[in-house]
Amino acid sequence: MTRQKILITGASSGLGAGMARVFAAKGRDLALCARRTDRLEELKAELQERHPGITVAVAELDVNDHEQVPKVFAALRDELGGLDRVVVNAGIGKGYPLGGGKSWANKATIETNLIAALVQIETAVEMFKAGGEGHLVLISSVLGNVGLPGHKAAYCASKAALSSLGQSLRAEYASGPIKVTVIEPGYIESEMTAKSNTTMLMVDNETGVRALVAAIEKEKGRAVVPGWPWWPLVELLKVLPPRFTKRFA
Repeated sequence: MTRQKILITGASSGLGAGMARVFAAKGRDLALCARRTDRLEELKAELQERHPGITVAVAELDVNDHEQVPKVFAALRDELGGLDRVVVNAGIGKGYPLGGGKSWANKATIETNLIAALVQIETAVEMFKAGGEGHLVLISSVLGNVGLPGHKAAYCASKAALSSLGQSLRAEYASGPIKVTVIEPGYIESEMTAKSNTTMLMVDNETGVRALVAAIEKEKGRAVVPGWPWWPLVELLKVLPPRFTKRFA
């Protein structure tokens, strides 16, 4: 099945903008939302210039404004004439060592990556149920499979919970009509990864988002991207003692 009308949150930069470019090249119509409307408008102009046959709708959305999420989703759905796929991508990587006196940073990460994602999930699933079908994509992380110390503790916890929500939904809709995919990206160049010291196993944005889109299009329940070397590494991370896994922090 071709999902022609795709909504992506957090689409103004990084993985969201990258996925938008790849989907646009495939001729898909896009609903893009993020806080930075100037970047969204620039991206819209770029995509429509390169691919004049597609429709691109953009809207300002802070996913932490929970009341606005269903309103913006509905407006974008109406502008595109429906939604076939929603990619819950908006997220942040703030954090501080637990007990270090900056709980606001960890709270912000949990609120954006989990609570706001839950609101997006609720909205998308309700829309899909009303429409009879749809594909929900949750952008989690390989770090949702392991707890890491320091500033990544809250991030790992938020992504672990997001993956768990996806697993619950896959069980609930095992026979359809809603398909649910949890994507666990490894280290892919983006604004978020640029702010961290992690360079190990990093792939460039273009390579990473092409792998992301390819995995999304297969509509499997779960995918680790890029598959090599992250699939075996993820399984290894689950069993390694903390003294070894902390080097991924």
